[in-house]
Amino acid sequence: LYNSSRVIEGLYLDLVAQEKDGLNLWSIGPFNPLLLTEQKKDSDKRHQTLDWLDKQEPDSVIYVSFGTSTSLSNEEIEQLAIGLEKSLQKFIWVIRDADKGDVFAGEERRAQMPEGYEERIKGRGILVRDWAPQLEILAHPSTGGFMSHCGWNSCMESISMGVPIAAWPMHSDQPRNSQLVTKFLKIGLTVRHWTRQDELVTSEIVENAVRNLMDSPEGDEMRKRASELSEAVKQSVIDGGVNRVEMDSFIAHITR
Repeated sequence: LYNSSRVIEGLYLDLVAQEKDGLNLWSIGPFNPLLLTEQKKDSDKRHQTLDWLDKQEPDSVIYVSFGTSTSLSNEEIEQLAIGLEKSLQKFIWVIRDADKGDVFAGEERRAQMPEGYEERIKGRGILVRDWAPQLEILAHPSTGGFMSHCGWNSCMESISMGVPIAAWPMHSDQPRNSQLVTKFLKIGLTVRHWTRQDELVTSEIVENAVRNLMDSPEGDEMRKRASELSEAVKQSVIDGGVNRVEMDSFIAHITR
């Protein structure tokens, strides 16, 4: 069973099946919800980021998050902060435990921003230092881009919601996922290529990546393709859709 969709990876799933001598493979993802129930705007349970997004223009905000197992150095955090500020684009940046230290070494620290940073970005950027509702943020019409480590769940959520990706892979399967997003699906761009992982991503690199994704004809084309792919994924799970057929085939296989 694969957490994917033949709409996204059909050709490659067929190649895997061939390599496995015709082994039965079922692609029944995405496992994340495709349609979200909107919480009331005055609900106490609604996250502050969603209230802020309500006040922004469509496709005007880039969401920045690197998951729970990715650690940025102090220097990388500083350069990312400056790059986001210099881009002049609106953003939501989630700085969770992975950004506060080395999660593999058990290190803990609080990510320090440049002096006066939070005051300078007030009204244009939000820093979230705990949990954020990623799927709801990606689904919001004001979100027009996602700077991501390209963990598979994040890729699937971004594709499901039609949001193009600024890919910054860190480890594990992320470099391959970023290639799928940028080279094959063409719904994203590369912030730092995996072959240059030991080089510092400067504020200029961040600024250019954000501007290219959020404020350029190329970025608009990526958004268009991402939106079309999202719609295809949603259509694939209804009666007669390719993913619905996959699910029916799997159920028939295990119940025969």
